Amino acid sequence: MFSKILIANRGEIACRVARTCRRLGIATVAVYSDADADAMHVDLCDEAWRLGPPPARDSYLRGDAILEAAARTGAQAIHPGYGFLSENAAFARACAEADVVFIGPTPEAIEAMGSKSESKRLMERAGVPLVPGYHGADQSDAALLAAAENIGYPVLVKASAGGGGKGMRVVNTPADLPAAIEGARREAASAFGDDTLLVEKFLGAPRHVELQVFGDTHGTVVHLFERDCSIQRRHQKVIEEAPAPNLPAEVRAALAQAGVAAAQAIGYVGAGTVEFLYQDGRFYFIEMNTRLQVEHPVTEMITGQDLVEWQLRVAAGEPLPLTQADLSVSGHAIEARVYAEDPAGGFLPSIGTLRHLRPPTEGPHVRVDTGVRPKDEVSMHYDPMIAKLVVWDADRLSALRRLRTALERYQVVGVATNLEFLGGVAAHPAFGRGEVGTRFIDTHEADLFPETTAADDGVLALAALDVLLRRQRQAGTLAAASGDPHSPWHVPNGWRLNDDNHQTLVFRDESGTQAVTVHYRPTGYRLDLPGGTRLARGEIDASGDLVSDIDGFRRRVTVVRQGLDLVILDRGRHHRLTLDDPAARAADRDPGAGGLVAPMPGKVTRVLVEAGQTVDKGDPLMVLEAMKMEHTITAPADGSVTTVHFETGDQVADGAPLLDFEAKGG
Repeated sequence: MFSKILIANRGEIACRVARTCRRLGIATVAVYSDADADAMHVDLCDEAWRLGPPPARDSYLRGDAILEAAARTGAQAIHPGYGFLSENAAFARACAEADVVFIGPTPEAIEAMGSKSESKRLMERAGVPLVPGYHGADQSDAALLAAAENIGYPVLVKASAGGGGKGMRVVNTPADLPAAIEGARREAASAFGDDTLLVEKFLGAPRHVELQVFGDTHGTVVHLFERDCSIQRRHQKVIEEAPAPNLPAEVRAALAQAGVAAAQAIGYVGAGTVEFLYQDGRFYFIEMNTRLQVEHPVTEMITGQDLVEWQLRVAAGEPLPLTQADLSVSGHAIEARVYAEDPAGGFLPSIGTLRHLRPPTEGPHVRVDTGVRPKDEVSMHYDPMIAKLVVWDADRLSALRRLRTALERYQVVGVATNLEFLGGVAAHPAFGRGEVGTRFIDTHEADLFPETTAADDGVLALAALDVLLRRQRQAGTLAAASGDPHSPWHVPNGWRLNDDNHQTLVFRDESGTQAVTVHYRPTGYRLDLPGGTRLARGEIDASGDLVSDIDGFRRRVTVVRQGLDLVILDRGRHHRLTLDDPAARAADRDPGAGGLVAPMPGKVTRVLVEAGQTVDKGDPLMVLEAMKMEHTITAPADGSVTTVHFETGDQVADGAPLLDFEAKGG
């Protein structure tokens, strides 16, 4: 076994690898970019090595710098995690040439499975079922157009070298294909350095089911059962579970046989995942990921195995720890990926500081794999994942109940997150029945993206109570520090001459403003709310939480404040309010009408219009790249572009005005 390894990755996977190494007594070396100098994975490792500036191409994708770090620190092996260089055959070869063990499959296996076209040819020869499609070497537009016609619409155009939804387009008509090819090529070249495409039949309502396989250097291949990864947005997984629900026993057996055959066909060594689409009782091979998967914890939870430890042992030349007969499934596990993103805004990434971060308590039933801590930054340079929340129990319904509870207790403030969205999926009756598929989110869109409503009386009462209690505590602190701590001027009780002691608090949210009139009482407050009157009292406890008693209903909630902004975290719901006052309103900046702004920091990859050009509603105007994904800025109405502020290649900040637009008749 190795005495020291270098972890060529960042974030939660680097932390996860480091923890297994620490348990096994293996020293670790972290690598980091300037953006990650104070990151959690750097602190968890025994040593750390700077790679370069924040962009991945200048840091985490620099194989030469990583190999230099391994040589300078005496690391015997490199664990690539996932993403970055984990499926880079050239890097795996460079490791071998430098006499450093690459903790992963052989370069030949990476190449064979890294090309979707080549992998499908290999799987076809091995008898593994394939989705009808074109995987040919002729990459001309004419060849791809002809293939699509032959397959029949709708088709899926996707990058041969990629994954994670990058370089992927669904095409419904021949007229849409040229633009899809152009966009997929550009995105694939940017993300993977390879613009080779393939065309496949698009299955309308499949499930995404995959098999965890493991091979060693002694010729043994086993599987560790299947996972269902069907809940996806933008072709990227958000909820995974093991074993797959509602899968017939004969399909499980056939899928396992096909997955092992796929690994054996290329002499596979290490951890790998064979991915299939399943629809109408049949499954089809789509790709093999030659690395550890993001969702590997659910497999660990149902098998009781540490797959990173397996990787280390196999890379060190040891046989697999268990035979197929030794492996079995215990219970059910579900993983939810917690992202800094805005589900209602098209799942666009959210950038910012994690001002408040409190995950649920970990234990035998709950696991949190994360790479961030409170006050850390979610950067524009990397994937916006905050954590993987994993739950386990004896059966699926019990595991689902634990997932709902854990999501309710997960608190994040400072960036937009998908926590409420995940809670909506977990609570959906169809998900509870195991009726999952890759179009689940689209099918249940109305349920998962409810319309924004004004804060109700319960939320307003909590907000008002928090404001009042904090003012009371602040007044007490100021009084204690003053020369006359017993002065009545230090008492914040809304005192008025010849009148009832009261004051009015006004709160704003996306739906408008609402007022709460506060009447001071010896034991608390009487709150006049839009829907009636409530009696309230409470305290701010030692942890900073609000312990409220409203009309005799006692509960604990968290209120995070920054200036006049309040975020109330209550049983999985995030309520955002602003305490309104005239000074704050006067200071608000008018963003100006008619401007189209950047939804996040990124780079302009295409400018599709020029000043003075007339456009129709929905026409593409500019394309931004951020988080390795393209985002198209479209015309909000019929009108004309008056000014274009950026050129192709320019970097733009979040909220930067991109174009000035004048609506027709405006």
